[in-house]
Amino acid sequence: MDRNKRAILPKTTAQILRDYRGPAVFSFGFRPFFLLASVWASLAIWLWMLPMLGVGDATVAFPTRDWHAHEMLFGYAGAVIVGYMTVAGANWTGHFPVAGRPIVVLAGLWLAGRVAMLAQGALGPAAAIIEAAFLVLFAGALWREQLAARNWRGVAPCIVISLLALANVGFHAGAAAPALGALSERMAIGLVTFLIALMGGRLVPSFTRNWMAQRKITPEPAPLGPFDLAALGVAGVGLALWIVLPAAIPAGVVLMIAGVALFVRLLRWRGWVTAGEGMVLILHLAYFWCALGLAMLGASILFPDAVPGSAAIHALTAGAIGVMTLAMMTRVSCSHTGRERHADGVTLVIYALANIAAATRVLAPFIVSLYLEWLTVSAVCWSAAFGLFALAYGPTLIRPWRKARRP
Repeated sequence: MDRNKRAILPKTTAQILRDYRGPAVFSFGFRPFFLLASVWASLAIWLWMLPMLGVGDATVAFPTRDWHAHEMLFGYAGAVIVGYMTVAGANWTGHFPVAGRPIVVLAGLWLAGRVAMLAQGALGPAAAIIEAAFLVLFAGALWREQLAARNWRGVAPCIVISLLALANVGFHAGAAAPALGALSERMAIGLVTFLIALMGGRLVPSFTRNWMAQRKITPEPAPLGPFDLAALGVAGVGLALWIVLPAAIPAGVVLMIAGVALFVRLLRWRGWVTAGEGMVLILHLAYFWCALGLAMLGASILFPDAVPGSAAIHALTAGAIGVMTLAMMTRVSCSHTGRERHADGVTLVIYALANIAAATRVLAPFIVSLYLEWLTVSAVCWSAAFGLFALAYGPTLIRPWRKARRP
């Protein structure tokens, strides 16, 4: 019995690295995907923005708005989620984390998808098949591990990833059925937002509690309770209504209630006491964007003349998704490479740039006369944030694990 228990226990980082013999960059899934995602996020924004700024040959077909939405939701965010899940999924299942050849295959599929999306004019329907394979394959692998482990704690993320893969297929089908494409885009935004609300609700108070305990700061963040579950339920219902009936008044009401509920939940975690550690504080800021985005999305339905829908959407995408993914990328990169889990000066600049990018993108639709100028500022800050992450964390992600240096 003891032997069987030991067999299903997760391996430590040291054990994983001792058993793995390939390049360090493929020793954990987060390594190549965080690096690739950051580089792509930094570059892809300009492939969409430059034509609007009058740069380039007008006879050349530049990426469209749909390409931009797809690459941010399924290209960038999809890569970060898969990178994170290769680590978190192993903790839920108790199985050996994915390393080596499977990571190479997944990374290759992701890269093939980016190329296919740029060359879809030449590839035709084949581009959609190549690009969609990445999330479909990963969803299948995640379910296989989950079912083998018989640990149902990670079922919700498995469902979300599967639905995200389905939304990606629907997005591609939108070329023939525009209504399906729009539905799939809302579905992707709703799924990733709910994933942040769900998993952020576990991680943000947990990391905050650990940080406070080390410094003997009390009282601790409020534990998970009925209010938290109710807030998540309201958020899920509101997002589901918006996905199916994006202009329905009930969807707007429920989303506004959800935004307020998540904000109250955030206050219960006492994030302001973590101002001395940016790597913890940024998690609270990201969750704030989630609460704000839901409230704004509801307001854009109820008061469309006062709150532009694009501003609400970007509070969720550039704000909640962009800031939360960067927060987790920096934290996981430090935790699993032997780097000190502390926001140094460069990391704080990354966080600041990401939040400025989100804020200016949200404000742009409110200032129509200066829309392009604000959009450009947002693109510059967004590109700089992810480019700086690639430069600052890239060497760590491709090198072997090392013990953190303490000051």
